[in-house]
Amino acid sequence: MSEAHLKPVLVSACLLGQACRYDGRDSLRTILVERLTAEGFRPVPFCPEEAGGLGTPRPAAWIERGDAQQVLDGHAAVVTHAGDECTDAFRSGADQALELCREESIERAYLKEGSPSCGVCQTHVDGERVDGPGVTAAHLARSGIEVHGVD
Repeated sequence: MSEAHLKPVLVSACLLGQACRYDGRDSLRTILVERLTAEGFRPVPFCPEEAGGLGTPRPAAWIERGDAQQVLDGHAAVVTHAGDECTDAFRSGADQALELCREESIERAYLKEGSPSCGVCQTHVDGERVDGPGVTAAHLARSGIEVHGVD
């Protein structure tokens, strides 16, 4: 089957080997790529933090004073360990991820677990890893995209 006929799925770019994590490294998961391709999917790489305008490497960040849903609703913030607010960048990246899903008719996403953007089951709040989604994962799920966390 040609790549053009594979069904697109959004995948955190770091999981596909792009060095876009906050620390400038990747989180390559070769088995994920192999499995998706074998099942007829075409991975579409996306890093919401870079898309939102944050550089790589960048300071580690976490959700403060709430959760991802509250960030999306304007009632909580995303801050770096130094206390610099980067909420707008996280929200912009989440919006761009959803826009890409709509443009490419993507219905499923595989996102890096634990990330304040991409975490599906766990993210970082107030400097601690906790249960709950990151900003992009919450936004996609809220919009009907099926999200899966990859650790």
